[in-house]
Amino acid sequence: MPDLDRGTTSHVERKNRSLRQWSKRLTRLTYAYSKKWEHLHAALTLHFAYYNFCRSDRSLRVTPAMEAGITGHVRELRELLVGAS
Repeated sequence: MPDLDRGTTSHVERKNRSLRQWSKRLTRLTYAYSKKWEHLHAALTLHFAYYNFCRSDRSLRVTPAMEAGITGHVRELRELLVGAS
């Protein structure tokens, strides 16, 4: 149960900024924006999987999935793409 009194819009804005920096599909000013929902969905799914399972957080020094107790190790990108566990 999240404590809504501690939440601020800065957390959401930071996440949005990171997402827009990583995925140029979300900024329509470029030629890389997604015309089809399926392509955008695939790109965002890959981003969130990489962010949560492969990329170590600087302050936590583990991935968000490890901090949440979902996995016990940092996954390689190959594991996400091939589907190995």
